[in-house]
Amino acid sequence: MIRVQGLKKSYKELQVLRGVDFDVARGSIFALLGSNGAGKTTVVKILSTLLKADSGTAGVNGFDVTTRAANVRESISLTGQFAAVDEILSGRENLVLVARLRHLKDPGKIADDLLKRFSLTDAGTRKVSTYSGGMRRRLDIAMSLIGNPPVVFLDEPTTGLDPQARIEVWQTVKELAHHGTTVLLTTQYLDEAEHLADRIAILHEGRILVNGTLAELKRLLPPAKVEYIEKQPTLEDVFLALVGDNGKHGHDRNVGTNA
Repeated sequence: MIRVQGLKKSYKELQVLRGVDFDVARGSIFALLGSNGAGKTTVVKILSTLLKADSGTAGVNGFDVTTRAANVRESISLTGQFAAVDEILSGRENLVLVARLRHLKDPGKIADDLLKRFSLTDAGTRKVSTYSGGMRRRLDIAMSLIGNPPVVFLDEPTTGLDPQARIEVWQTVKELAHHGTTVLLTTQYLDEAEHLADRIAILHEGRILVNGTLAELKRLLPPAKVEYIEKQPTLEDVFLALVGDNGKHGHDRNVGTNA
């Protein structure tokens, strides 16, 4: 669904991409993992036709990003690092606007369904200027899913989200791939790549160091010797046990004290 070969990009003397190669299978989640400045966003900008590579080739949904840019744009949706939402409009109005721009039937129902899916129904009629950073990110991702594009680029989508919202986004991404959407995810969070990706490529200083499944990457290091294992709950287990799936306590609970 996505093919990248020999991609290079420089800004004057700064080499951002130094020959990047990878393929993404249809209906899979591919994580481009790397620290800030590794070149992740540059790859996404090239694949989404917002930037031209100096050399190399890239194709999305069977279309070359340079010669068939219009076809590529029709095949994709992009969520950038910063929420692209209109603060003057309400959350629902933002969604309705995008649905109308895509000439979809019943934009109101599409908006209401996405508000519910991203736990924004109660805030749907409020102006986005009143939203928290996490709420804006969830709305931005919801807007990117309108029209069910076959390829979705998520450039560090959980930046600024609280733990519950991150988990909700992860579930949504998995659901997208389950229904056939191809997802390219850039992230600097190792746990995010580990939870979501079918394949992970580690990008460092403009080059792909390794590319494989999580199991394949783990085999690159020898296993640690373990003499005793005690299964401890993760912080995620504790958080969800306390707040529940809907983020509400229901009753106050004391942790580490006698109630």
